[in-house]
Amino acid sequence: MALAADLEGAQSEPVNVAWARDDVLLYAVAVGAGAEDPTAELALTTENTEGVRTTALPSFAEIITRGARVDLGEIDPTRVVHAEQSFRLAGPLPLEGRARVTSTVTEVLDKGSGALVRSAAEAVDAETGAPLLSTTRSVFLRGEGGFGGSRGKTVPSPVPDRAPDLEVTYRTSPGQALLYRLTGDRNPLHSDPAFAARGGFDRPILHGMCTYGVTARALVATVCDGDATRLLGMDARFTAPVVPGQELTVAVWRTGGNGTAFRTTAGGPDGVVVLDHGTAVLAP
Repeated sequence: MALAADLEGAQSEPVNVAWARDDVLLYAVAVGAGAEDPTAELALTTENTEGVRTTALPSFAEIITRGARVDLGEIDPTRVVHAEQSFRLAGPLPLEGRARVTSTVTEVLDKGSGALVRSAAEAVDAETGAPLLSTTRSVFLRGEGGFGGSRGKTVPSPVPDRAPDLEVTYRTSPGQALLYRLTGDRNPLHSDPAFAARGGFDRPILHGMCTYGVTARALVATVCDGDATRLLGMDARFTAPVVPGQELTVAVWRTGGNGTAFRTTAGGPDGVVVLDHGTAVLAP
């Protein structure tokens, strides 16, 4: 098993992606919208509610760019860990559309026990070429370090050292991962007990991107006052796995202007930190 040679700077072939309104609605439900109160997030979950305008949960951006990947080499999939994720939107996501997506490996860092590979994906309108969004994804490949590369810089957490200004708790369902996989992420780590065991887990774990989507819902509900079109960007680092059925608590800090920082814990406010180094970009 080894990383592909000359990986940094490698670019994927362009991928054509299409999505429809039902894909947007399914995604919102898959990250828990409406699960605890079916009337609470109707703008994300329905298309025909009187007086409600349907909007896409902004973290759907990762679904659009997911298929554009650079071949990393002969990597053991049970040793791949999703480390970081971010997105930036040019504007509110359309409920349906077609895009052309290209991904580029921007960094390959040597972390000793493994390699951190960071990729940036760009999505443009398939007809006009106008920019739609960008995402950045980092994966940690256990056992692939020690090749003498740069370790990268240590970035301090943007989360303030004080009590959060806002906090919201959502409970995931025991079958949450089975629902989320219908958005297209069929990694058996989240459904196959034998595969999960080979990765060192007692049972299948929740997709990190599901936790990310739950957190996006919390940001919309708090600092965006329920208006999903105001959330234009989001960055976070995955720090621990979530077991389906656990509670997720999202703590949010206002950091001045439109600045926002956040942290997500599993098992209550004093539980295990599962998303850290969180920041959000809000429309004025």
